[in-house]
Amino acid sequence: MPEATVISPASRASATPDAGEFTPLMRQIKAEGLLDRRHGAYVVGLTVNALAFAAVVAGVLVLGDSWWSVALAVPFALFSTRTAFYGHDAGHSQIASSRKVNRWLGYVHGNLLLGMSSAWWNDKHNRHHANPNHVGKDPDVGEGVLVWTEKQAENRAGLANWLTRHQARLFFPLLLLEGVNLKVSGVRMLLSGEGWERQRGARVLESVLLVVHVIAYVALVFGTLGWGKALLFVAVHHMLFGLHLGSVFAPNHKGMEMPDPDVRWGHLRKQVLTSRNVHGGPVTDWMMGGLNYQIEHHLFPSMPRMNLRKAQPLVRDYCRSIGVSYADTSLVDSYRQALGHMHGVGAEARAEHRAKRRGTA
Repeated sequence: MPEATVISPASRASATPDAGEFTPLMRQIKAEGLLDRRHGAYVVGLTVNALAFAAVVAGVLVLGDSWWSVALAVPFALFSTRTAFYGHDAGHSQIASSRKVNRWLGYVHGNLLLGMSSAWWNDKHNRHHANPNHVGKDPDVGEGVLVWTEKQAENRAGLANWLTRHQARLFFPLLLLEGVNLKVSGVRMLLSGEGWERQRGARVLESVLLVVHVIAYVALVFGTLGWGKALLFVAVHHMLFGLHLGSVFAPNHKGMEMPDPDVRWGHLRKQVLTSRNVHGGPVTDWMMGGLNYQIEHHLFPSMPRMNLRKAQPLVRDYCRSIGVSYADTSLVDSYRQALGHMHGVGAEARAEHRAKRRGTA
């Protein structure tokens, strides 16, 4: 299976092109009006999502202590992910022209409706956008439960070593925990106070909205369902939410090039060579929140989601005209490449484990 390419020091000179190569593409995108706000489309999308979200809540209240209410955890997870997409778009100022309106949309869709800290997400996600797949700079490829480079895989012992050896097959099961992890990470940032020295008012607001979310969620689920059904509803909702959201983000960069910290690329190559598009039709676009156009999104993060499909052929043709590789594949193949990279990272750990077992046999 294909593995991510790590740019070595020997190739750094050729990997540092003229940063001005992005300018002609930017001019073309602006001339096509693809960076203009799409207020009407977003109003419709936000309204439909809000109604669907409210319909699921109303369904739980109407059905009461029933297994049919538990089944509603499935569409609740689906529209929770849709809500996260809108929070993501607000964080990139895609929705409104006003920065303040976008910030409030982030508070509503992140803190209030999902129980996720908008500020935590934006901080982490903006650092990812600044240096995608750059080891030491992108928090999404930092060492954690999973590792993304052979260097990160070195000297891991015990449970960490076992996880490294089996991380490819464990990836999707671990995503079932991602919904809870996202919420806990945001709360930890708020409790620590890190980065909030000049934003105490925002910290208080985010905290209040998170508390309101928890109270409303607990009242809805445990006030309507019996304890057993309520716990099952919460588990199904959060597991499917994490799985859906993680499955959308996983194909975007995993298995793509991972430059060393000292590599210097212009904006275009930094974003294009580390990103992968997933082709498909309207259903793919809807299920992935437009993030299947990951290359275009990274090049123009403030571009409204519905314009990404229109920008895609322009970006693809321009990249080909200047000799820059443009990755575009199917959803299944994107997972194959991502899991192949993860499997390759754990190869040395598996070899060492086999050697130890032979030595003790």
